[in-house]
Amino acid sequence: MEGTKPVNKKLTAALSGGAVLVLALSGCSSDGGSGSGGGNDKLNSWAKQVCDALKPQAQKIQEANAAIQKQTSDNSTPEAVQKTDAQAFQDMSDAYKALGTAVDNAGPPDVEDGKTKQANAVKELNALSASYADLKTQVAKLDTKDQAKFAEGLKDVATQLGKLSQSGNDPLKQLEQGDVGKAMAQQEGCKSASGSPAAVNG
Repeated sequence: MEGTKPVNKKLTAALSGGAVLVLALSGCSSDGGSGSGGGNDKLNSWAKQVCDALKPQAQKIQEANAAIQKQTSDNSTPEAVQKTDAQAFQDMSDAYKALGTAVDNAGPPDVEDGKTKQANAVKELNALSASYADLKTQVAKLDTKDQAKFAEGLKDVATQLGKLSQSGNDPLKQLEQGDVGKAMAQQEGCKSASGSPAAVNG
């Protein structure tokens, strides 16, 4: 079935951008991570709490990415694509929600403007969770009986996904700048979370 394959590829490309958001939070983008998180035990314990929560959620998002990529490489029916994509978006929505809760529960990091940075990151993660839930609803409503309509609908989803993966990760980047990023880069949970899908860099 020609119809959905190029669109699926577009979806996969857009998705791999979404994984960047998790990596932004994981602190792995801090420069080399050579500096320690300073002697700040409070900050290190905050980073540990967030990174421990991050690891399983990052894995969940990567598995959802992989599921969509697998459907892309197979010669899948619209029904199979719809089912996989809807489940993947649900998983991503749950994962971002859990991350928002984790950052919320950890409290503000012990840095200047920690409270603002934390609040912004929580808001952003919750917004992402809601956006992926919307995409799930959208995919679930697509007409799988009509190949052309289905491909058209998927194209819309891919476009939204592309926007989603490019926008709004500033609060996450702000959260993991400076000492917070260094502290997070030291944590096992964040180190393993940054073993990202190779697709991230295109």
